[in-house]
Amino acid sequence: MMNALNALSEDCSLLQQPPWVNPYLLLAMVLSFGLHGLILYVPFFADIFSIVPLTFNEWLLVLVFSFAVVIIDEVLKFIGRNFVTQKVPNVAIYLDEDKKRV
Repeated sequence: MMNALNALSEDCSLLQQPPWVNPYLLLAMVLSFGLHGLILYVPFFADIFSIVPLTFNEWLLVLVFSFAVVIIDEVLKFIGRNFVTQKVPNVAIYLDEDKKRV
């Protein structure tokens, strides 16, 4: 789910482009977190899916790995913005012999 926030922009940091620019993504994340919680902590659903609830330490481990993905992607975006980004000329693409521009 945390990586979905990184997908808001290919090169803008989460600090530059806040998550609420895409309310549908936030709604989908809330719905997904809710369903995960429902399946994990309601015994009827936990029995159906044959799972057990996570402990506090396991949740901390999940958060550490999730947050690490955000940090790595932010570093890659920084490198891309400051060291790799090049201007690409505007090039016309032609589909057939009639030179119809796309």
